[in-house]
Amino acid sequence: MDLQLTGKTAVISGSSRGIGYATAKALAGEGVDVILNGRGPGRLDKAVEALRAEVPGVSVTGLPADFANPTDVDRLCDRLGSVDILINNVGLFELKPFESISDDDWRLYHEVNVLSGVRLARRLMPAMLERGWGRIVFVSSESGVNVPADMIHYGTSKTAMLAVGNGLAKLTKGTAVTVNSVLGGPTYSDGVADTVTTLAAAQSIPEEQMKAAIIGANQTSLLGRFIDPAEIAAAVTFLASPVASAVNGSAMRVDGGALTTLL
Repeated sequence: MDLQLTGKTAVISGSSRGIGYATAKALAGEGVDVILNGRGPGRLDKAVEALRAEVPGVSVTGLPADFANPTDVDRLCDRLGSVDILINNVGLFELKPFESISDDDWRLYHEVNVLSGVRLARRLMPAMLERGWGRIVFVSSESGVNVPADMIHYGTSKTAMLAVGNGLAKLTKGTAVTVNSVLGGPTYSDGVADTVTTLAAAQSIPEEQMKAAIIGANQTSLLGRFIDPAEIAAAVTFLASPVASAVNGSAMRVDGGALTTLL
């Protein structure tokens, strides 16, 4: 299927690795010029170089910004030109007991996971509406619906992302601009891999054993394995395309059947 994306320009927050990088790669593979983002130039520069090698023929650039710093975000937005597609992917996550989650933790998770998308949409969406075409996709999580007890601050930030996306979609009525969200399930991103490594070391067991134990504990997963970042990226790329013109204000499940409730 031709997703009709050739010549479009996309910015993907938090795209120096993981789901963000996979999404940038998928979009670039469809002929989209992509702008990657990371907190610092080191890893970001390597990601830009890698993607240029993997997908030649499109423009691949990188703009650093730490979404915990509003000034950084303003600088990023000031450097962005015309953008057709905004992928709000950047996010923090961690396992933490509720009683140990400080007020500063709550503020940081809201700042990065929620306000990142708010600030980027506020700057980029008006031009999309004026041009009459655009795509905004929030990379949320099934944790936003089924909030995990061991990372409530993360789960509720993903719930807020869904709410922001739903509200923004209502502003697009009568245009060819759409705003959608993706509910990813347990995905073996770089961040998850780092967590698995840490947990395995703490319990003195092999990483593969820890990985299997985590998935085995998810009794509702129909997939029975971790989702690959490229599988999330495929859904995001579809929603970002003209082919998905009738999909607006939705929360698409790419959760491997982990959710047992209907949306």
